[in-house]
Amino acid sequence: MTKTPGASGAENAVADPRDYVQDGLILIGCSHAGRELVPECIELALANRHGLVTGATGTGKTVTLQVLAEGFSAAGVPVFAADIKGDLSGIAAKGNPSPKLLARAEEIGLKNYGNTSFPVAFWDIFGVDGHPVRATVQEMGPLLLSRLMELTEPQEGVLNIAFRWAADEREAGDDRMSILDLKDLRSVIDEMGKRAATLRSKYGHVAPATVGVIQRRLLVLEEQAADKFFGEPALDIMDFLKVDADGRGIVNVLAAEKLMDTPRLYATFLLWLLTELFEKLPEVGDLDKPKLVFLFDEAHLLFNDAPKAVLEQVERVTRLIRSKGVGVYYVTQSPGDVPDRVSAQLGNRIQHALRAFTPREQKAIRAAAQTFRPNPEIDTERAIQELKVGEALVSLLHDKGEPSMVQRTLIRPPMSRVGPLTAEERKDLIAKDKENWKKYGQELTRESAYERLQSRNTVSGQIKERLSKFSNLFGLKR
Repeated sequence: MTKTPGASGAENAVADPRDYVQDGLILIGCSHAGRELVPECIELALANRHGLVTGATGTGKTVTLQVLAEGFSAAGVPVFAADIKGDLSGIAAKGNPSPKLLARAEEIGLKNYGNTSFPVAFWDIFGVDGHPVRATVQEMGPLLLSRLMELTEPQEGVLNIAFRWAADEREAGDDRMSILDLKDLRSVIDEMGKRAATLRSKYGHVAPATVGVIQRRLLVLEEQAADKFFGEPALDIMDFLKVDADGRGIVNVLAAEKLMDTPRLYATFLLWLLTELFEKLPEVGDLDKPKLVFLFDEAHLLFNDAPKAVLEQVERVTRLIRSKGVGVYYVTQSPGDVPDRVSAQLGNRIQHALRAFTPREQKAIRAAAQTFRPNPEIDTERAIQELKVGEALVSLLHDKGEPSMVQRTLIRPPMSRVGPLTAEERKDLIAKDKENWKKYGQELTRESAYERLQSRNTVSGQIKERLSKFSNLFGLKR
């Protein structure tokens, strides 16, 4: 690439984000080769090889996240991003030409730098700062629920029995035994406790004490408002893969400020989302550009205290989801927050400054420096500690997937607002998104395991169940 994307030489600023997407490349920033500016770009064809954005608090990670989202949107790639601090919501508004941003644009040669907004859809598990995001308990599955409730292995075994028993009941013809929300799951667990003696021969021992523990953990989830996430209408993952009328990818922003008060729910939800994408999207191989880019902020929460089965699932999904056309970018403070087996899958790397005040932090910086392809002109370990705000060490995949030598790079200024939307601006944009509001705005209720078990435990329900079992013996259907 011989010139900096966007440096067309126009006298007046032209707010067209496609200026930063040329020849299948997304401009991230510029490095220097002597006095020459060298553009540092993500190749769209290699963007599904995933990435890692790291750096200490206050070093510019959120702005880099915003620049990535802008670039992919301008290239026609939908984006999903968790908004931890609320600042990322500003991508929906036109930025302000502040002296600091204009100076950065001039420093890296963006002569036609201007401001614009990007198409955004807001989502919120709690249904306050975005369209409600829901999933059924059945979709979440026992593995992720066990992690969410911090269950031991024997307790997880009982939860697996609950899912299996309900599934067998549905296969036997009782299709109302669906576990859609926490109320359904509580009823199924309670019923299993009552039927423990009759279920033992087929499913194994169900200890009353274990049933009690699971019920208490479900109560804790309800107190944390996790019950708002479980229910219908369940999220259709394809609603994250949309572009606007101009061909720009929709940036799906998850309001995560309140969600961070329950970090285990946050991490479990995003892992479920990744798993849904992996399971439901078709194999597409290598594309000219990804179908979706997933930006996972505070990614260390995904790995903290995660059991072996969960870590194996994260590694598997990260390794294989690229064949579905999805790029995953983990954002966290230190590269050491991400296990080696997952980190090995992350080809595009952006490292903001790290600080070393203790021997442990110095060791982390040495480890971070060793993850880059060396550049003989840069002392990587020293540079990590000297980087200014908005400056990063960058190594990106190119050609056939080889990492470039690490370069000290100034990240380009965003075109959208740096900082959050006002509550009124957000509310107005949510109201204008009529398609998603019509689909997800109202919670649906239908008869499921809770209502079914309640009716079973009445006198008339018990009579009907006996008649049903009697009819099944003779191959009759009721």
